[in-house]
Amino acid sequence: MSSTVVEAAGGIVYRWRDDIRLEGPKAKDPDIILDNLEVCVVHRPKYDDWSWPKGKLDINESHRHAAVREIGEETGLPVALGAYLGEIEYPLEDEGKPGKRRCNPSKPRKHVLYWNAHVIDPIAAEKRRYAFGPINTDPNEVDNILWMSPADARHKVTHVLDRDILDQFVAKVRGGILGSRMFLLIRHGKAEGRKFWGGTDADRPLTPRGAAYAYALTREIACFGIDRLVTSPWRRCTGTIETFSWQTGLPVHMADDLTEDAFADHPDSAWACILGEMQHTIDSDETTAVCMHRPVIGGVFEHMRNLCVSKALAKRLPAKSPYMATGHAVAFNIVEADDGPAIIDIQKVNPIVY
Repeated sequence: MSSTVVEAAGGIVYRWRDDIRLEGPKAKDPDIILDNLEVCVVHRPKYDDWSWPKGKLDINESHRHAAVREIGEETGLPVALGAYLGEIEYPLEDEGKPGKRRCNPSKPRKHVLYWNAHVIDPIAAEKRRYAFGPINTDPNEVDNILWMSPADARHKVTHVLDRDILDQFVAKVRGGILGSRMFLLIRHGKAEGRKFWGGTDADRPLTPRGAAYAYALTREIACFGIDRLVTSPWRRCTGTIETFSWQTGLPVHMADDLTEDAFADHPDSAWACILGEMQHTIDSDETTAVCMHRPVIGGVFEHMRNLCVSKALAKRLPAKSPYMATGHAVAFNIVEADDGPAIIDIQKVNPIVY
């Protein structure tokens, strides 16, 4: 019989050495990038070990949300997440101990998911405060933090599995992840059924459950440090994204080309709109979230598969309806390629409704 699994999450927080961001050809050289990066390691007095900031999930909390919260509580740093890095698992009885740690299915163990993360400015952190929720620094868990190069961090961290996560981070860096921008596509929450709704399709509202998913989704997309909101002007889409707008004070930009009717008449216009928003995200360095309808998402995904840097990555975008569940999102890491935006990483964003 399997034992208890304690779920936890954390991240590797990075910054540029001496606050210098690389530009030009140097910005694409992975060796130069790694030489100019610093990552954050923390010391836990309870175990006298050095590790990545992490901690256990609260009740009804996602791994993604816990990663941002725990990093903030242990380091005092407000962060936004980037790409997912990987996961580790080890026996709870080995917490804080160096060396190899093998799990016994019959004994309690800890399962930890990691993301890469960067520090955001206090203004951005304040804007997302109501959407994300409280982050309360705990001085008892961590008594020291150090910034060091990835190479030095490899020798500093106590645990072998932490070095495995560092390997994943370095691999992502070499793949260009730190030169990417986050771009999110959201499917609106569940709306009232067409056959039960007496008004126009454009005015069909969210159901109470759909509204709950829209509210829950705000906690998840807040983890990415959203700067710009775009949506189809139809009610079920605005009702999904305006919750986040209300909580953060961010304006909502209406995109008429993303309605179901506009897509049916001119599908290429919807793609042109999304491609333009992706380019704006890259040019402005603003993380963008776009809310739209199921048919539009299907059409957009057909084009986005061609932007993926590998066939394996393209396969992570469903080719069949419904493409994604209502009230859910997909986050893309996008970069500037020779012929426009390219997608180098994809992760699903699932809200928790309870």
